[in-house]
Amino acid sequence: MIPRVYVPGDSAALSVGADRVARAIAAEAAQRGVAIELVRNGSRGLFFLEPLVEVETAHGRVAYGPVAVTDISALFDAGFLAGHGHALAQGPSAEIPWLSRQTRLTLSRLGLDDPLSPEAFQKNGGMRGLGRALAMTPAAIVEAVTASGLRGRGGAGFPAGIKWRTVAGAVGARKYVVCNADEGDSGTFADRLVLEGDPFMLIEGMIIAGLAVGAAKGFVYIRSEYPHGFRCFSRALEIARAAGWLGPSVAGSGYGFEIEARLGAGAYICGEETALLESLEGRRGLIRAKPPLPAVAGLFGQPTLVNNVLTLAAVSHILADGAAGYAGLGTGRSRGTLTLQLGGNVKRGGLYELPFGLSLREVVYGIGGGTRSGRPVRAVQVGGPLGAYLPDSLLDTPLDYEALAAAKGLLGHGGVVVFDDTVDMAAQARFAFAFCARESCGKCTPCRIGAVRGVEVIDRIVAGQARTENRVVLDELCQLMTDASLCAMGGLTPLPVQSALTHFPEDFERPVLGAAAE
Repeated sequence: MIPRVYVPGDSAALSVGADRVARAIAAEAAQRGVAIELVRNGSRGLFFLEPLVEVETAHGRVAYGPVAVTDISALFDAGFLAGHGHALAQGPSAEIPWLSRQTRLTLSRLGLDDPLSPEAFQKNGGMRGLGRALAMTPAAIVEAVTASGLRGRGGAGFPAGIKWRTVAGAVGARKYVVCNADEGDSGTFADRLVLEGDPFMLIEGMIIAGLAVGAAKGFVYIRSEYPHGFRCFSRALEIARAAGWLGPSVAGSGYGFEIEARLGAGAYICGEETALLESLEGRRGLIRAKPPLPAVAGLFGQPTLVNNVLTLAAVSHILADGAAGYAGLGTGRSRGTLTLQLGGNVKRGGLYELPFGLSLREVVYGIGGGTRSGRPVRAVQVGGPLGAYLPDSLLDTPLDYEALAAAKGLLGHGGVVVFDDTVDMAAQARFAFAFCARESCGKCTPCRIGAVRGVEVIDRIVAGQARTENRVVLDELCQLMTDASLCAMGGLTPLPVQSALTHFPEDFERPVLGAAAE
């Protein structure tokens, strides 16, 4: 049997030399006269082990990582093609602790095989969900999504089934399914890994969504910073059309559905659904006032289902294996699994899929291994740049929508960023305002002007200028932005600011050298 060697080809692995490692393995095998089959798979999501090289042996797949070009000769000498021991050996892939403890449903195929092989996709369970959906009525599909408890994974956590039912019941000349892949939150990368590592899963989920709501056309809006993901997904669309999965008769069913990939223009605000629709229509990405909701009057004024990548990707599993099993995981109103993206100053950063309800402390220490610097954890930001900074006293908060809201935070897209005790929380609060000022679409005054004023007020506080009075101004400004902004960009910017002020007040009260006390 010719050994199969897997080297990830996604952008995370490429950034740390996976292409060079793949070429070195092929060259070493050729020099030694050893025949191998080199497969470029997707990343498993264990970024701290990338490039993670796997070998198919008689006893299953064995992993080695992180592998550098300089390690290749020694790996061959040690017999890695047969799964033999080496300093970089991680053991059987399925038994790597950070993989084996996960509950991989949406990500079950990630890293298993060539992501652009339709044969591998079907061999590993792909298209089962669509096969079942084609035998169901649209109403039954919507009911399955509703019964699963699936909530939008883009940040708002709105029940997916309710949104699907609204679009299905809306009247329009045509309907659309729009996938929001404008993944702009700091510390998030799950959408990219799906686009690069299991693109057919997203295609399958979008077709199912189209069946459910009565749409014949879908769009995937991909952020401009993901050129590799855009190329991978565009190629997957071509392959899906050739396989008969897209086009006038999906899988020979007589139902027609087509998908078009669009590359964004680099605006964070286009992650908001109405700004995204404006951009798709060829205009500047500005927020639309609601109502009407996109479900009633969205793309080109027609009923439109807008979901993010992880929401649509979860649908194929729900339809394939049943809503009850998915709903049986999680806690409270947060059902199923959370696709957790762990980054920042942490030892074991990466992508993990686990049932909702795990504590933030277990994520940071049990999965992440604490800080990479070895210093104490001081703050953890959950939910991207608009999420709250949580101190050690709140790390026992469960990761679910309601628990985080009760802690005056948000789950967002599932990003968790860790900071050690060297972080300046006043600077982080200032960054939140500066980020909003830079990324605001400018349509509403509270966001456009409030963020600029916020930077100025924090600068005065840090400089020791009338701190008490400026704290009052800052509190009032945050309240105004929360209450009066048109969308979450301005409405949530006060969240990281106020959490930093509440939990880390000492960073705003440091003495200023050469300045008189207030």
